[in-house]
Amino acid sequence: MSLSDPRVVSLIPSATEIVVALGLGEHLVGRSHECDYPALVQTLPVCTATNLNSERPSRAIHDQVTELLQSALGIYRLDLEQLKQLQPTHIVTQAQCEVCAVSLADVEQALTQITNQAIQVISLQPNVLAHVWQDMERVAIVLGCDSQPIIQQLQSRITNCQQQLTEIEHRPTVACIEWTDPLMIAGNWVPELVTLAGGEPCLGTVGQHSSWLTWEQLLAANPEIIVCMPCGFDLAQAAQATQELAQQPQWQQLQAVQNQQVYLTDGNQYFNRPGPRLVDSMELLAEIFHPHTFPPRYAGHGWLKFH
Repeated sequence: MSLSDPRVVSLIPSATEIVVALGLGEHLVGRSHECDYPALVQTLPVCTATNLNSERPSRAIHDQVTELLQSALGIYRLDLEQLKQLQPTHIVTQAQCEVCAVSLADVEQALTQITNQAIQVISLQPNVLAHVWQDMERVAIVLGCDSQPIIQQLQSRITNCQQQLTEIEHRPTVACIEWTDPLMIAGNWVPELVTLAGGEPCLGTVGQHSSWLTWEQLLAANPEIIVCMPCGFDLAQAAQATQELAQQPQWQQLQAVQNQQVYLTDGNQYFNRPGPRLVDSMELLAEIFHPHTFPPRYAGHGWLKFH
């Protein structure tokens, strides 16, 4: 099969978005059960399933994830028969987080059982924004297209945001909560997005995995703004998780709570996916931090104020 006609299976939502952004959507032949954007990919055959019940409270999900990671079962299952039928030339996956998607080891193990096909695995492992652009470039090179137009377009939106922030007098301190029970602070590219959006990230570290957080640490940092972006949760689920968080006795001691500066976001669609829409995520944060400078284009579907 020629490079001009690749058959691509994407096993992680961010990779699916990258492939489509590069103008290669017509070459996608399969997806993960979580790949849902853009809408056109939802008709593709599904190649993965989860052993996790994501409808439960945050603590119960955390306990189940811990249990599955310690077991031989794992969080995700690959549909080997579906993969065989689709006959992909390329599989795009990730090697960053076992909680996010099928692990690279599982993909490589599956490929040993599909012996009659030469399949190239493209494994993504971004930790900062620059890595996302590098991943897009790598996917483009392997699949035979040019990534520069879309990367330049995304970077010009970042530049535009920076230009609008030149006159701001105050950068609020911000804590981005990636999980509510137990508490986790967002790392990797999220502190970078906060800075680009005109905030001052506290607690999370650029380029390092998200880390567990104690209430003492959160109270000591006492951020001016709290943004809740639970991993894999939409707005409704984020609202439920934050309601649970608000039952904690320490909650009312936080200045962000007292000043009604707590915000919910659709972490699943934005911050948790290291692809082109991280630029949307930056713009979304800029609206929250500086409402007098940025019109609320993402309000209502990307973020809500928590009451």
